[in-house]
Amino acid sequence: MNAEALISDLVAELDDGGLRGSFLVRDLRSGREIGIEPDVAHPVASLIKIPLAAATAERIRRGELDGATELLVLPGQVTTPGPTGLSRFRHPARVAVDDLMYLAMALSDNVAADSLFAITPPAEVTRMLRDWGLRGITARHRVGDLSETPAERFDDADVHLAHSLAIGAATAGRGHPIAQLDVTRANSGSARDFVNLLQALWTPSSIDGGVAERVRELMGANLIRHRLAPDFSSDATSWSSKTGTVLNLRHEVGVVEHAGGGVFAVAALTESRVPAATQPEAEALMARVARVLHDRLRTG
Repeated sequence: MNAEALISDLVAELDDGGLRGSFLVRDLRSGREIGIEPDVAHPVASLIKIPLAAATAERIRRGELDGATELLVLPGQVTTPGPTGLSRFRHPARVAVDDLMYLAMALSDNVAADSLFAITPPAEVTRMLRDWGLRGITARHRVGDLSETPAERFDDADVHLAHSLAIGAATAGRGHPIAQLDVTRANSGSARDFVNLLQALWTPSSIDGGVAERVRELMGANLIRHRLAPDFSSDATSWSSKTGTVLNLRHEVGVVEHAGGGVFAVAALTESRVPAATQPEAEALMARVARVLHDRLRTG
């Protein structure tokens, strides 16, 4: 089957499963790639924590920040809810900047990420990306804004109503009345933009080598492994990644390194038209599509 036929079949499979999205797989050694609509911009949710971590690590390298500096988080003053991490703490905690980076990346801790955004604002993260020659990804707001969607106004039994609104209100130009889903107001980027970032982190680039190594380490420590990881992790591979989720959007980007040789960047940015918060079938389908593209590139 040629590449065009394969992509057509995969798009049909995604559609049958209630998904559409952008995928890109790139061989970081040869530069060869294969994808599905890789240049479409998406709201990126927690994927923005990758450039946030890189910007924080760069500022530590320059001496503008000290990774050992402790920031105080007080119960009752947290404005960024989340299922894990500091938002669940009941007592005051002092957490070093370097450890906040770990929490933001490994646990996708939104409080930790917004503590970092407080010292390196979104506009500064975007400026540093541009200085590195990375043009597509734009940071516009703190991560806590992801928790201020219609979903937070419904009881658990009615959260499907928020997903129905998210699905039905999108415009043809990628706009949306929900700010977190509008690419002109949300943190945004495309599959290609994130693969370019991954390439800059895994191969020599304008990003300092020590900074890139730190971000790779943080991505390798990611504990959220239910999405693409089952299709890319084995005794013969390592999978380093970051997920992003808000309402009907499910994303993951990462790098798979094969023990026998081969390093591939993978980006999967998807949106569902199924009004449900929990969709294991969608997670499995996006992983399957990404793996098929990877296998085609690796063997073809």
